[in-house]
Amino acid sequence: MTYTPLTEDQQQAKPATRHTQDAQQQTLDSLPFHDQRSFTDARRGFIATQDPLTISRDNGQVAYDLSQFEFLNNNPADTVNPSLWRQAQLNAQHHGLFEVCPGLYQVRSFDIANMTLIQGDQGWVIIDPLTSSEAAAAALALANKHLGPRPVTGVVYTHSHADHYAGVLGVISHDQAESGKVPVVAPLDFVKEALSENVLAGNAMGRRATYMYGNLLRPGPRGFVTTGLGAALSMGSTGFVQPNDTVCETGETRTIDGITFEFQMTMGTEAPAEFVFYLPQFKALCMSEITSHHLHNVYTPRGAQVRDALAWASQINESINRFGDKLEIQFASHHWPTWGREAVREYLEKQRDLYKYIHDQTLRLANKGYTKEEIAEQVTLPDSLGHEFYNRGYYGSVHHNCRAVYVKYLGYFDGNPASLHPLPPGETGPRYLRYMGGADQVVEKARDSFAAGDYRWVAEVLNHVMMADPEHRQARALLADTLEQLGYQAESGPWRNFYLCGALELRQGLPTGSRFQANEDIARGMPLANLFQLMAIRLIPEKAEQHSFHLNLHFADIPSNWVLALSNCVLHAHDNQTHDNPTASLHTQSLAFKRLMLGLTDAKTLSEAGLLEIEGDAQVLLKLADMFDEFPRRFPIVTPRPAFGTSL
Repeated sequence: MTYTPLTEDQQQAKPATRHTQDAQQQTLDSLPFHDQRSFTDARRGFIATQDPLTISRDNGQVAYDLSQFEFLNNNPADTVNPSLWRQAQLNAQHHGLFEVCPGLYQVRSFDIANMTLIQGDQGWVIIDPLTSSEAAAAALALANKHLGPRPVTGVVYTHSHADHYAGVLGVISHDQAESGKVPVVAPLDFVKEALSENVLAGNAMGRRATYMYGNLLRPGPRGFVTTGLGAALSMGSTGFVQPNDTVCETGETRTIDGITFEFQMTMGTEAPAEFVFYLPQFKALCMSEITSHHLHNVYTPRGAQVRDALAWASQINESINRFGDKLEIQFASHHWPTWGREAVREYLEKQRDLYKYIHDQTLRLANKGYTKEEIAEQVTLPDSLGHEFYNRGYYGSVHHNCRAVYVKYLGYFDGNPASLHPLPPGETGPRYLRYMGGADQVVEKARDSFAAGDYRWVAEVLNHVMMADPEHRQARALLADTLEQLGYQAESGPWRNFYLCGALELRQGLPTGSRFQANEDIARGMPLANLFQLMAIRLIPEKAEQHSFHLNLHFADIPSNWVLALSNCVLHAHDNQTHDNPTASLHTQSLAFKRLMLGLTDAKTLSEAGLLEIEGDAQVLLKLADMFDEFPRRFPIVTPRPAFGTSL
């Protein structure tokens, strides 16, 4: 969807206004910027890095580039919250290979996450092989160059988020995992949760992630400075290798290449499937992503299930009780470690209390009748928590985490019947404009509010203009300027990125993009049950309502048969069943079928290769293929979505 372009001046990034400069000064005055402990810890144990830190795909396309962040060597720009600038420096300026203690190493800021390498008897045991194969391979190569080449003898996925497993093919192959030659250890439900989050809702989440991680922004004081969670997200090739060993209960241990792991399950906290572990040889506790050097997301703006803040705090407390008296080091999947038992305990206790405080105060105010928006405006951290930089909202924020806790317990509805059945934005926008005297009057009043620094209100009222009349160039330009100032002021990296990406899109239009398409690695790693779930959510009811069928699926390489059934515009898959009177029966291999259903091949090609035989109505496959929807990667966010039944 395209709109009349803005003028060249309207498209340009603007400087910080006086109100934004005042907000930045308030931050400088309110926090202990003289505290340099984080910088000392972030530098500790440095061995070497790659210079320049630019990682490319095989085709030459840049997957990751930290060479663009030299601007962070300067004092904070007034277009960046100074607290966020500090976090950006810590993330971007401290990259490379670090020794946590002898035998335990991390490669940091080669991606948004850390890759940890443990020196085993024969090789490297790798914890969390990053987001992309290119980043993981570069991290491993750096370690081998400076510590001596060693084979990979084990992989541990701490949890089900893609930045901790999708680069695995940069360090091992599918065959090494499938043969069991290299143990690949993950928590219970890892496969289900990894695929449900990244496949079933993957297209919507991926689109929002372009905003959250600032993928559309150029690095610079008026653009991208950090994700908060890490320096930047690598954009290389991704893969999926299923684990061949699953940890199910707290207290389980594993010995991988001579290294003993003591596991604690932390399910349903930062990720639906996650564990932490203690390494007795090193007196080191890996907290995965349960703790980090900031306030994390109880709800992530890219979209995911709301997390349990109370369980989160309880799991940190269990780690303290279980390991606190014997550890000397705490490290994690992001940021830098903490050394010394007393310092680690204080850090863990304050991280624990951070999440419990947000949980408890949200419910205290909810039980007094306040809505999630009213609660979010009232809750602030006490200085004992909020003045610790490792509790600042560089990734999550107190404001949106309070709303998440409310939704976890009470849902999105605030109890007021006026909000029980609201109109969608495309219908409220025109009505608001009629009540307010039309778009031109709204824009003129919004200019006065902008001049007064009332940016949150300007964004709210101009959003109604966008939903009603996105061709109104003055409104579009003013809304972009408004989101930009909100981004400049944001302490949260994702908030800044969301605001600035919204401003960019208003100024330059919807970025081009392809349709969502699975790749070969997804096909190979995806269990059939997850494939059938993905097929079901792509079904278009209007094309399916006149059809019903039963397909018997016989797979030569696995023992179970399936029945794929369509009725009432719903697609079902039944394991270990056959239908007595099927519409058709398919004889194939599981990978061939997955490739067929994901659009990576076609029935003719498979048939000619001897990988597909069909008994019965062969046309049913063509009919089924026509019922599947396609998902555009770059659907509109700050401008209206298409009317129902139309295409982007």
